[in-house]
This record gives sequence, C-alpha cells and structure tokens, in this order.
Amino acid sequence: MLIHLNDWFPVWLSFRVAILSALLVSVTAVPLARLMEKKRFAGRDVVEALITLPLVLPPSVVGYGLLVVIGIHGPVGRFLGQFGYTLVFTWIAVVLAATVVAFPLMYQSSRAAFASVNPNLEKAARTLGAGELKIFFTVTLPLAWPGVMSGLVLAFARALGEFGATLMVAGNIPGQTQTIPTAIYYAVQVGDQASANTLVGIITVFSFILIFWVNHWNQKHLH
Repeated sequence: MLIHLNDWFPVWLSFRVAILSALLVSVTAVPLARLMEKKRFAGRDVVEALITLPLVLPPSVVGYGLLVVIGIHGPVGRFLGQFGYTLVFTWIAVVLAATVVAFPLMYQSSRAAFASVNPNLEKAARTLGAGELKIFFTVTLPLAWPGVMSGLVLAFARALGEFGATLMVAGNIPGQTQTIPTAIYYAVQVGDQASANTLVGIITVFSFILIFWVNHWNQKHLH
C-alpha cells in the first residue's frame, strides 16, 4: 500500500480536476446542446462533428491540439506569456485537458435528453406567457434532467481517468501535475507495484460505483 502522504497527491489532484472539469462542461455543454437541438442552420452537422471529434481522436492527438493552442508558441500561450503566465505543465492544463475530452460526453447525453422532451409541453408554457428562460428551467431542464445528470457523471468519470492529453500538456510532475493515471504509468515504469495496485484499486472501485449509480439512476427514471 502507499506509505507516504505525498503519494496520495495524484488522488487529490485527480478528484479536484474531475470536479472542476464536470462543472465547466455542465455550464458549457448543456446550453450548447440545447441550442444545437433547438436551432437548425447550414453547417450544423459540421459543427456537431467538430464538437464530438475528441471522442474518436486518440487522446495524444487531442493533447497535441491543446498544446498548439496553449503552448508557449500558441496564440493563447503567447498572449499569457506577455503577462508572465504559462498554462502548460501546470494543474490548470490538467483541468483543460480533462474538460476537452469530457465535453463531448456531456454534450451528447444532454442533447439526447433535450431531444426526448415533448415540444408540446414547451408550447403550452409559451401560451401561458412564460419566457424562454423560464421555460428552460421549469419545463425543459427538469424533464431532461435524468439524461443531463447521467452525462455529468460520465463526464466526471472520463475526466478522472484522462491520461494521454494530460501527459501531452501537463506532463507527469510529482506533486504538481501527476494524476492517478499518470502516477500508475510512472509506478509501473519504476517497478512500484504496490503503489500501482493501490491507485488502480482506487480508480477502478470509484469508477464502478459511478457506472453502477448511472445505470441505477437510468432504470429508476425509466419506470
């Protein structure tokens, strides 16, 4: 088992990153999913393909794309460099990587949930004088909530287990950017089987609990 308290840093960082990533995707993917479900415009399929592209691309490719944008030679990196800030190889880069790979899961689940909402209920609310914002929070979102919640849990789990993109933009710096997956990779490399077993056990058990809860949640709201 793990001996030193510092060895638990990857656990604390991974859960903090997963929570922050889940919050970020919830406030961005949900409104976007609602907008894409409601609006029809030219090039909509292209936009949707771009949104879900991180799901099918290798994580290392996603990480490289992030590196091109936020690296010291990228547009964001150069801009922040003028003020003495950098994102790569920091815990913020870990959050960004996890958010990018988790975003499509949240988006797809939310969009499917909004598509299942009966539009007649929204029309009825409009005839009663309710505004679009009120309709969204009092009619649409409550009805779509099971799907949105499932997407949030899956996005959290995806962010918790992110490896490839994280390694590209944040590296594997102990005590700074080392997450559970990168710590497992390092432990295996150096032959520290005890640490690897402990970390694998933690992320496996927690991921199982999340998936079990999602399945139970879906079954409960289907009946």
